[in-house]
Amino acid sequence: MPHVLSVNVGSRVEFDQAAVGHTGIGKRPAPGPVEVRAPGPVGSGLVGDHISDDRRHGGDDQAVYAYAREDLDAWAVELGRADLRPGLFGENLTTAGVDVCGARIGERWRIGGLLLQATSPRVPCRTFAGVMEEDAWMKTFTRRGLPGTYFRVLEPGTITAGDEIVIEHRPDHGVTIAFAFRALTLEPASLPDVLAAGDDLTEDLRRRVERRTSDPA
Repeated sequence: MPHVLSVNVGSRVEFDQAAVGHTGIGKRPAPGPVEVRAPGPVGSGLVGDHISDDRRHGGDDQAVYAYAREDLDAWAVELGRADLRPGLFGENLTTAGVDVCGARIGERWRIGGLLLQATSPRVPCRTFAGVMEEDAWMKTFTRRGLPGTYFRVLEPGTITAGDEIVIEHRPDHGVTIAFAFRALTLEPASLPDVLAAGDDLTEDLRRRVERRTSDPA
């Protein structure tokens, strides 16, 4: 059964490798239910979860970040590390039994009373690289193509470890989070195909794709 393994929140921690000098990326599993709501233009969708760099992270279209335990396990094998705990990648939801990167843009997940909609892939940043302490981590993460998925909150609610994940709607266009990530990074020739997601695209993602596909350079 697809379900949430852990719900992870982070506190502000001083970190000189972060763009703003501090971070909330090192999230830890919450001991009980966590309230989730649309945060507005800045901040996390999870109450009590800190986001330091509001310019690059958070807001309604990045309210919740999910990463699959199965993908963390694949990284553990590739990197030879046993310390890839839930929340290390900065994910709010560590999941099991569901293909997070295979979610289609616009896909809707019901978790208890909460309704989420997949919006975009996570793009690795300098802070993430500093936390991982792996050589050329941003290139390695990009090459592997397992970005995890950002969600917006369509219906607020509370979420707890163990909650079932039900996919209520899958769009017909077939543009997955993983496909969009590859197009934005290593396979720019595929960028026009991302536009097939139509109205399911966030304004920011549509703008990025249209700008790059219209640029003659």
